[in-house]
Amino acid sequence: MTAAETIKAGGEAPRRSPYFTEEHEALRDQVRRFVETEIKPHGLAWEEAGFVPREVLKRMGALGFFGIRYPSEYGGSEMDTLATVVLAEELGRSTFSGAAITALVHTDMASVHIFNAGSQAQRDTFMPDIIAGEKIVAVAVTEPDAGSDVKGIRTTARREGDHYVLNGAKMFITNGVHADLYCVAAKTDLAAKPSQSVSIFLVEKGTPGFRVSRALDKHGWRSSDTAELVFEDCRIPAENLLGQEGRGFYAIMSNFQNERTVIGAMAIGEAQAAIDLTLDYVKTRKAFGAPLWDKQAIRQKLATLAGKVEAGRQLVYHAAWLDAQGFEATREVSMVKAYCGELVNEVMYACLQFHGGMGFMRESTIERMTRDARVQSIGGGATEVMLEEVAKRL
Repeated sequence: MTAAETIKAGGEAPRRSPYFTEEHEALRDQVRRFVETEIKPHGLAWEEAGFVPREVLKRMGALGFFGIRYPSEYGGSEMDTLATVVLAEELGRSTFSGAAITALVHTDMASVHIFNAGSQAQRDTFMPDIIAGEKIVAVAVTEPDAGSDVKGIRTTARREGDHYVLNGAKMFITNGVHADLYCVAAKTDLAAKPSQSVSIFLVEKGTPGFRVSRALDKHGWRSSDTAELVFEDCRIPAENLLGQEGRGFYAIMSNFQNERTVIGAMAIGEAQAAIDLTLDYVKTRKAFGAPLWDKQAIRQKLATLAGKVEAGRQLVYHAAWLDAQGFEATREVSMVKAYCGELVNEVMYACLQFHGGMGFMRESTIERMTRDARVQSIGGGATEVMLEEVAKRL
């Protein structure tokens, strides 16, 4: 029965997007079920512990969530950018964004470097365990003095015979405490142009000279582990180089497009979840003898935000579709990151306000979500950096 036939028969037509196939929708249903049964009941405990338990990540791997874009030979399902958006959006709707980012860094910000730039031997060795959730990956680019400015990193990798020796520090590394593998950016040629001086290396946990110097205590995303890393004469085999020496900057910048699309989708999921729970709250919470929903100012503010979130959702979907079709989408992806990162904070501010005093309490879901959302306009490229990328392309 077509949607039109369903309506004529008195039923409700399914809400489908022209961007998604039945396979995408099946994935959405599967992730949503996982969120309801595996994340929401346990997320508060993970917030206290400061990380997502490894057995949960293994279950995500077993369900295929970590192999969405990877080949079947490694256990992947060979889907596209839109499938990644589905995963990110639904994890964002969980209301536990620390758990969401733990998974998404593994799938779309770290392991991609091993798959995209790794040798056949590196792929064969690591990708099956990565997709299964047996090994978790972190990407170590950011430093105390270098965030969006990748060219400004100071960590070095000096070639000595059949090894490289790494020295330096990395900051704000998601999955940094509990990861098994680290994709580390370092300068291999200090005399080269900044864009040609950076390389990426695969460093395994336990390598002598590499240590987690401290776990970081964050404002939000408290169920994701975040660390400062230190490399002190850390010797790794030369074959741990990912791709070609001096090409790391381009690999990092290339994957920024995927990372920013993912963060945009996650932010839209968060914003939608906030509106949904706030609607439930204002329709039952009474003030001055009537539900808050009876106040025109509240209804219209939530209606306005719902429209903005829908606009952001369609922008995310379109940018992902462009990427899936092989089109250049740097402008659209930069718009996604700038718009959605700011929008999710606008939504959280209003939704917390409508919760009144309860919104300020740690027992309130919206209080946690508001803290989690704040980083969305910072991580993966600050809003100001994104707007400059858009401006260059106007």
